[in-house]
Amino acid sequence: MKSSKKKVIVGMSGGVDSSVAALLCLESGYEVEGLFMKNWDEDDGSEYCTARADLEDARSVCKTLGIKLNQANFSAEYWDGVFQNFLEEYRAGRTPNPDVLCNREIKFKVFAKYAKILGAQAISTGHYARLQKTNGRIGLFKAIDKEKDQSYFLQSVSQSQFKDVIFPLGELKKTEVREIARRNGFSTFSKKDSTGICFIGERRLQNFLSNYLPAQPGEIVDQKGTILGEHQGLMFHTLGQRQGLKIGGKKGSEEKPWYVIKKSTVNNQIVVAQGNNNPGLFCSAAHLESIHWISEKPELPKELAVKLRYRQEDQDCVLEIAENRFLVKFKNAQRAVTPGQWACFYLGEQCLGGGIVASTMQ
Repeated sequence: MKSSKKKVIVGMSGGVDSSVAALLCLESGYEVEGLFMKNWDEDDGSEYCTARADLEDARSVCKTLGIKLNQANFSAEYWDGVFQNFLEEYRAGRTPNPDVLCNREIKFKVFAKYAKILGAQAISTGHYARLQKTNGRIGLFKAIDKEKDQSYFLQSVSQSQFKDVIFPLGELKKTEVREIARRNGFSTFSKKDSTGICFIGERRLQNFLSNYLPAQPGEIVDQKGTILGEHQGLMFHTLGQRQGLKIGGKKGSEEKPWYVIKKSTVNNQIVVAQGNNNPGLFCSAAHLESIHWISEKPELPKELAVKLRYRQEDQDCVLEIAENRFLVKFKNAQRAVTPGQWACFYLGEQCLGGGIVASTMQ
């Protein structure tokens, strides 16, 4: 006899969060199966690829829960939908965040479609975020645990993609999640959180990028154009960077560290300046492109809060349209705002959506 329970497929990463998400779905009365996604070639000889170990952890948890674990290979979709954009952005001298695209293109598109093939009516993940339905529209809200809130990474997921999604961890603290995992005998209860590039792992970025993008040496100069050293490629550096410049002191200059304040694709130059609070590191506004609203588009201009990187505290701003472009003006000047990164907008606890930083203004 066919079960009358709603079937939910949980994305099992082999981590503690997806383990507890699966348990909570079971406890809520759903028919639950897991799905382990392979989205990168684990046979690339890298010491950083943990796919095999993660799969074993996912198997262990599913066995403990008594649920089926499905497997799927989305490597081709990841390459086409996420990784090629990642490389193109670096090639253009920008600094992308592939995790935002990965959620939109893989976890809530490819995975969701595959889950339906498996007969699921909904999918669930271990994201720390909350969904609320009001007047027929779904809103994305910050998790209760502000230290773990992942709404920033979900800002480009669409309203329709959130329709059949369950986030069981949105109301929990991470400490509670680990305790639930320990109490239920999950092998993942003390496993450390992943902090690397989505599905690629914790690799040394310069070494990784050099496998795909050829070195393009150029000059490192100060604000007056004095040559201080050489870089191996704009893609290996980001605004605000201090480490890895390999430039010594400049005669007659202060004994302060150097920071990247600009990358010139025209001259293939990196411009540096001294001091953690050098004015060249800060901007008062930024133009955005590819802006996406999860629910309704706010009437502009609008006072909002913005995050320019994950874990950043909310920053007060005004978002407006200027010369047919989205312009975000910061109440307080922001440090090392980087083209290619995502600016995520909030109204209180609600994540409204966001866009990609195209350029900045001092």
